[in-house]
Amino acid sequence: MLRIALLAAFVLTPAALADGGPSPGVDQGSYGLLSAAGNVRYVTLSGTHSTMLEAIRTNDGHVLRWRNIPGGWGIPFVTYNGTTGGLARDGRALVLGESAFGGGLRNVSTFAVVDPKTFGYERISLRGDFAFDALSPDARRLYLIQHVSTTNLNRYLVREYDLYADRLLPGAIADRTQRGWVMQGSPMARATSADGHFVYTLYQNPGGYPFVHALDTMRASAHCIGLPWTGDQSIFGSMVLSMRNDGRTLALDVSWPGPRAPKTLPSFRIDTRSYRLLPPSSPDGFPWWTLALAPPFVLLLAAVSRRARVTSTIASRSATAMCSSGVWISAIPFARLTHWRPRSLKTLASAAPPERL
Repeated sequence: MLRIALLAAFVLTPAALADGGPSPGVDQGSYGLLSAAGNVRYVTLSGTHSTMLEAIRTNDGHVLRWRNIPGGWGIPFVTYNGTTGGLARDGRALVLGESAFGGGLRNVSTFAVVDPKTFGYERISLRGDFAFDALSPDARRLYLIQHVSTTNLNRYLVREYDLYADRLLPGAIADRTQRGWVMQGSPMARATSADGHFVYTLYQNPGGYPFVHALDTMRASAHCIGLPWTGDQSIFGSMVLSMRNDGRTLALDVSWPGPRAPKTLPSFRIDTRSYRLLPPSSPDGFPWWTLALAPPFVLLLAAVSRRARVTSTIASRSATAMCSSGVWISAIPFARLTHWRPRSLKTLASAAPPERL
C-alpha cells in the first residue's frame, strides 16, 4: 500500500497519493471505487513503472479483469474526506488520474479514460493543472477542476471536456446568476443524486463563506449556495452531505460520534429545485424565521410574550431572510445580526470502508 502525505493541511485516508498541485489526489492500494450497483470494486495498485488496474467482484473477491497500464495512475479523490469518483453511472467509462509528486501547479495534466468492460483505454493530455471533478451519467461530459493561480492554489475554474468530440470546451462552468462569485476553496464533502445527474460539493473557504457547488452534469450548468457561517470552518471537514425527500432536499450535518450532537453544530438544508437554503426549525416548534418578515412592533410584542428568551441556538440559527442573490442568510430576532450576507453570492473488495471520524 502506497502511503504518501499530501502537501496540504488536510489529512486523507492512509493510501492517498499526492497529486501534483492543490487537488485531493488519487487513491492507490486502498478501497478504490464501487460501481453504481455495488457489485464491482475498481482498485489501482502501484508498481515500479506501471499501475495495475483491477475489477473485483465484491461478494467473493474474485478478480474479474486486470490490466497493467504504463505510468502512475489512481482512482481520483474528489474531496478531502476520502470520497472517490471517476465512474460513469451507466458504467461505460472510468477515469483515472495521473499520480504526481511535488507541490505547485503542473504544466501538463494527463488522464486515462478506461472502458470498464474491456479495460481498453485512451489518454487525454491538457496544458495546465487539471483535476477530475465529475462525469455525466451517460459518460459524455467530463468535468475538470482547473487551478489557475500560482499565488492562490484554492482558486479554480470548472471546465467541461467533451469525450465524444475529444476536446476541451471553451469557457468555464459557472453560476450565471452570480457573476461576481469567485470560485475558491477546498472540497470537503460530496453527495450525488440517485441518477448521477446532479453533483453537490461542499467547499471550505477560509477568509470567506463556505458554500455548496451544485453541478448539473447533463446540462453543464452550476449554482453556488453560500452558507451563513462566520465561525471556524474546520468543523466542515466532518460534515456529511445526504439526499433527502426523494432528492428534493440536500442535508448538511456534522458527523457526530455520540448519541446526541450539540445543537450549536452547523446544520443546513437546501432545496435542490430552487437552490435556496430552507429555514431552520425551532426546537419548540415555533417558526421563528417568519418574524424576519414582521413589522418591528410585532417583534416587540413577540419578545414580551416570549419574555425575550433567545438561546444561543436561536441566536445562531433562527430567523432567516432571503437575499437578492437567492440564498438564505440569518436575520436574528431580538439579537445582534452575526451572519452577514456573503459577497455576491480481494478481501479488499468485500471490506467496508473505514468509518469517518
